[in-house]
Amino acid sequence: MPRTLWKGAISFGLVHIPVELYSAEERNSFDLTMLDRRTMKPVGFKRYNKETGEDVFWDDIVKGYEYENDRYVVLTDEDFKKANVEATQTIDILSFVNQDDIPPMYFETPYYLGPDKRGYKGYALLRETLKQTGKIGIANVVIRTRQYIGALIPVGDVIVLNTLRYANELRAVDDVEVPSATLKAVGVKEREVEMARRLVEEMSDEWNPETFRDTYHEDLMALIEKRIKTGQTEAISSPEEEEEKQPAKGKIIDLMALLKRSVETKGKGHRLDTKQSHRHRPKRKSA
Repeated sequence: MPRTLWKGAISFGLVHIPVELYSAEERNSFDLTMLDRRTMKPVGFKRYNKETGEDVFWDDIVKGYEYENDRYVVLTDEDFKKANVEATQTIDILSFVNQDDIPPMYFETPYYLGPDKRGYKGYALLRETLKQTGKIGIANVVIRTRQYIGALIPVGDVIVLNTLRYANELRAVDDVEVPSATLKAVGVKEREVEMARRLVEEMSDEWNPETFRDTYHEDLMALIEKRIKTGQTEAISSPEEEEEKQPAKGKIIDLMALLKRSVETKGKGHRLDTKQSHRHRPKRKSA
């Protein structure tokens, strides 16, 4: 079982559903150690008192809010809970909306919600109600020391809590230059739109996340393993000098020709490739 990040309850109306929160992410990342290139020894970081220069141990460190210059209010983990006990223990559903109404850039981090033994009935009721109505729940939730807006989304048999960004956390798009919504104004012809639609249809497939891999992570691991095998475990390589490739200026792109070639290529080979990719997909485990 994954580690429980939070225990509390989903609350909407008079319904109270005890749940536990689990991380839904498992990122591909490298645990890299910083080294002194002269001796190849690890580089450490010291926690020290900026006034005296003396080392400070973890047990002697507290968190402080600076309300004036060099004057602080000390806060403990218990203080964060006491500030609003109900908020730190409740996923408080405020409303229900259509998922399509939320632009994708608002979605931030997914978590799994699982019921404890007392919450099975209420959990199943909420999950099936969301499925049948096509709605998702919008809620307030405090995770660790921060309050989030959360979207409760039924995914199969589990309810996913996806934290959302606040409106003021997204930058305005006013400074981003984009083409006019009127296609004629940017010279897009109707037959180009039709050809682009054909290409999209040829490339359409069922969504299956297992077919996608982090190939960069795999390639980097292959490079590391190769250096281990050849004994290049402490070699410092300099970045290779590459000529900067500038995009050609003033070159007119024949969009229609490119689309036509793409459709012809995909029409011949894409369906075969799709069948082969399905053949190599891992079999789904039955529930």
